[in-house]
Amino acid sequence: MSRARNGLGRYGEDLAARRLTDAGMTVLERNWRWGRSGEIDIVARDGSTLVVCEVKTRRDGAYQHPMAALTPRKTRRLLDLAERWIQTHGGAPPGGVRIDLVGVLLPRRGGPRVEHARGVA
Repeated sequence: MSRARNGLGRYGEDLAARRLTDAGMTVLERNWRWGRSGEIDIVARDGSTLVVCEVKTRRDGAYQHPMAALTPRKTRRLLDLAERWIQTHGGAPPGGVRIDLVGVLLPRRGGPRVEHARGVA
């Protein structure tokens, strides 16, 4: 991944983490990796629910809106990664697991637009 793209992703994840925290969630971990299986951008707690959050950041005019970037394949991978995270961190939380998506759109002018969709999978 290019340095510019990596920086763009990091900036989007920072904005997403702030949005989740402002919504009352606790960020537990960022960029959690399980071998070559993939990465969870943000793991958070919303009350008694574990939230696995995918973050997609796009510049305005990009090919695809960030909220359209969660494919069925990516959703399956996130569910598998959530199961691995639970196994390595002491078991399932009482409130279950939820997959959320935060889309960050960076317009040419003005501030970033951050959208949070809960329970996308």
